[in-house]
Amino acid sequence: MATSNVSGATNAAAALTSQDASTKKTAAEDMETRFLTLLMTQLKNQDPLNPTDANQMTTQLSQISTVSGIEKLNASMDKLLASYSSTQNMQAAAMIGKTVLTAGNVLELGAEGAIGGISLDAAAERVTVTIKDASGKVVQTQELGKQAAGVVNFVWDGKSDAETALPTGNYTFAVDAGNGSDPVKTTALAAGMVSALTLTTDGVSLQLANNKSVAYSDILQIMN
Repeated sequence: MATSNVSGATNAAAALTSQDASTKKTAAEDMETRFLTLLMTQLKNQDPLNPTDANQMTTQLSQISTVSGIEKLNASMDKLLASYSSTQNMQAAAMIGKTVLTAGNVLELGAEGAIGGISLDAAAERVTVTIKDASGKVVQTQELGKQAAGVVNFVWDGKSDAETALPTGNYTFAVDAGNGSDPVKTTALAAGMVSALTLTTDGVSLQLANNKSVAYSDILQIMN
């Protein structure tokens, strides 16, 4: 009877091996089919005096279920990521023509002034912005006072502390924030208008009007 078990299992395995190579079943489904076929063959040919171990059978079925479940989970994740990527692309496309804030300390002074931003890691009792020209000379200092944690915007009218109108162009700024003598960590944010977007293997890349390229995930605020 034991010889019959081996012979039946061998024939079943051979029959499965000869299946059409063009089948579109997944690896997990193929494994499950093989297992169930072998199991049914074994049950049909088992020795009534020495039946198949039920615990071993349950363990094997659990393993098959786990493999199948993992494959289905991976398939679901692939669909979710594809959907997320499509949604992100649509959102990025809608940002063309809008001004955004990303990490940077450049102030682009135009005819209507300049806009900048600050990211505060914590609330601060004092926030000071120091604007400098290309030579590093301080041209204006702004006291923004008490600010909550998060992104803070500021506007510069293009004038010096002496109320002198300065020429258009690129300036830089530095930020100092704190509570008493304790400093608060800050990140300077530069404003730029989105002119185009590029799809890369790493995601969406936005092209700004100042020829700066930033990742979609690096945008901290949309101004308009």
